[in-house]
Amino acid sequence: MLNDQLLEQAVRALDHFEIETPSWGYADTGTRFGKFFQEAAAIDTADKLADAGHVHRLTGCCPSVAVHVLWDFSDASPPAAVAEAAEQHGVRVGSINPNLFQDQQYKLGSFGSPDPEAREAALEHCVDSVRIGQQVGSNLVSLWFADGTNYPGQDSIRARKQRFEKLLTECHGALSEDQMLLVEYKPFEPAFYHTDVADWGMAYLLAKKAGSRARVLVDTGHHYLAQNIEQIVAWLLDERMLGGFHFNDRRYADDDLTLGSIDPYQVFRIFNEIHAYAHDHGGPSAENAYPEIAYMVDQSHNLKPKIEAMIQTVTMAQELYAKAALVDRDRLAGHQAAGRIVDAEEELRRAFRTDVTPALEAWRKGRGLAACPLAAHRESGYAEQAAKDRTRRRKELGITQGASYA
Repeated sequence: MLNDQLLEQAVRALDHFEIETPSWGYADTGTRFGKFFQEAAAIDTADKLADAGHVHRLTGCCPSVAVHVLWDFSDASPPAAVAEAAEQHGVRVGSINPNLFQDQQYKLGSFGSPDPEAREAALEHCVDSVRIGQQVGSNLVSLWFADGTNYPGQDSIRARKQRFEKLLTECHGALSEDQMLLVEYKPFEPAFYHTDVADWGMAYLLAKKAGSRARVLVDTGHHYLAQNIEQIVAWLLDERMLGGFHFNDRRYADDDLTLGSIDPYQVFRIFNEIHAYAHDHGGPSAENAYPEIAYMVDQSHNLKPKIEAMIQTVTMAQELYAKAALVDRDRLAGHQAAGRIVDAEEELRRAFRTDVTPALEAWRKGRGLAACPLAAHRESGYAEQAAKDRTRRRKELGITQGASYA
């Protein structure tokens, strides 16, 4: 139960928690088998930014929007126009995501490809992405690679590693002083024999070699089921190499489900490691106690309404972050030192079981927000109006449901 001290503690934690929503989470998405379309889904970048601004107005903790270079920028929507549109909707452009997997020239990979022309094109695209970030005031460039091989002997694994080292170093060299390069990993898919950046250790080594402004990005869906993600987080924190998260949930692997829909305790344990790190570096009130981590959503809402799913994830992230802030660090350390295993575990379980709804409501009230963002969204009529307007625009533009127009 939340007493006054714990309530204040949870509210204070929420004060420095922000999470970025992805532009692609507002548009029609699907699986390799097909898509299930939604009338209210965003058609273009302007729609995505409008939806993101709506989510931020309701939740108060999503001031930035991740963008995909090939999906969100075009001759009709250049970087300056996208940044201006974001500002009009009360948000800003967040992480810049290059696209290194759609073009036919990347059939054998991008940075790891044996084809020097494909590697050169990939590097040029990434450097262009860095420059777009500089134009729109973004300090993050987030790299995910679909690179790998499907069959033994298809290519030299060591040669591909070396190609990655070289090109990541060159990409890092294009960064401005305030920009960071985030290197993501994924154990499998779409490559079936070996993936070039398959785990956190590979991403760590590549980031270290790239330069001082490169860090590892942890996607919570990009792990085998038995993997201990919070241990990975703890190690990266201790090495000062944790750059950011892509938050989602999964039942099997990379399912892109809403956060906490399958295993909220795992996300709590991840946040627990971050709060523990801050406690060991001076506590929540100490300057720079919390490391600079980019919290980002990366989900594909194929069945749930786009905005409702995003609100669910964002508010769940706030809830679990606040819960993890309630762990009594000193008491936990005492139990750990004495080997009181049950008591130590119960310290985590007590915090996880605590209802932080009063803290969330108090935090929102202090910012003039509705107590329940999801209910406020449903009462606003935003989705119904968006569906009506976007259905009309699709007809006027002559595009079928789900087509991209940017």
